Amino acid sequence: MIRQGFPRALIVLVGTAAAVITLAGVQAVGSIVGPVVLALTLVIAVSPVRGWLARRHAPVWLQVAVPLALVLLVLLGMVAVLSIAAAQLAILAPTYAPQFNAMVMDLQHWAAGLGYGSDQLNKALSSLDPGKLIGVAQSLLSSLLGVLSSLFLIVVLLLAMSLDAPVITRIVDAAATERPALTLALKTFSSKTRRYLIVSTVFGLICSVLDVTALYVLGVPLPLLWGVLALITNYIPNIGFILGLIPPALLGLLEGGPKTMLLVIAAYMAINVVIQSFIQPKFLGDAVGLSTTATFLSLIVWGWVLGPLGALLAIPLSLLVRALLVDSDPDGAWTAALISGRLPERAARPRPEAPPETRPGTRPEPPGDH
Repeated sequence: MIRQGFPRALIVLVGTAAAVITLAGVQAVGSIVGPVVLALTLVIAVSPVRGWLARRHAPVWLQVAVPLALVLLVLLGMVAVLSIAAAQLAILAPTYAPQFNAMVMDLQHWAAGLGYGSDQLNKALSSLDPGKLIGVAQSLLSSLLGVLSSLFLIVVLLLAMSLDAPVITRIVDAAATERPALTLALKTFSSKTRRYLIVSTVFGLICSVLDVTALYVLGVPLPLLWGVLALITNYIPNIGFILGLIPPALLGLLEGGPKTMLLVIAAYMAINVVIQSFIQPKFLGDAVGLSTTATFLSLIVWGWVLGPLGALLAIPLSLLVRALLVDSDPDGAWTAALISGRLPERAARPRPEAPPETRPGTRPEPPGDH
């Protein structure tokens, strides 16, 4: 029987158009979608605590209150640290005006010695001021602080999701008989998201401690704040450590000159590249289930759709989309392989060798005595 259906090219075009329309709609309501996904991610992160309390027959109110308190403590800590960092930068900026002016003068003399002392170059150098450079760091901190600015909405969502979490868990378990693929996909999404957050947090703490030590040795102001900022930006894939590097590098430039700035950059690159590129992937393994290209594209797409919060939640968002659209589809094994960069299990297994009588070019021997 000939299977009738739409041409594959038409399916791809319609799917691409639907994805663009959906992303545009998500972007339009990003102020709502972002906090919802952040609250969902945090509830998933603390679900083992709720499960531990449930196994010990703790009261339901305690199963809700303890995980919620942990999440609120983390959120309020992030808001406090980012607020202090932005305020400290605003206070420190005017104090570095003499150092910055001296550095601009040295750069002008150096350019003049090379024969580039034109009026246009001098005008460009003279237009620089420390407030603009510090403004780059302040805008970075303000954007991260804006991620948590809708704290009231996030708290309400956390409370609602924490109350519904035990019931939702039982519903998902009960749906396993009728929707096994979807149930498995949702459980896989939760476990991968949780493992990603745990491993990223552990290695983020290691990087932060080493960064704080390096900044303290180099004499960069506020090393503890920049260490906490490095921990937060560690959740942004691929470019996170670069964003966390900007404020201490600028302060290193103003405090100790280009040499200190270069040492800060070298220290951050040595610490973060070695840990995040060579050590951390060995522990993550296939926890993420996204190839390097898919991870980078998810950062670009979700950063464009939801802004800084999208960059911060790029991996959980991509895992959620994969669970709903790919892993829940029984025929989506090869799509999942393209996203993860790994062959499906059935394709990775060696095929059993065919019997001699079934191999091409061989004829079975006629029955008879040998």
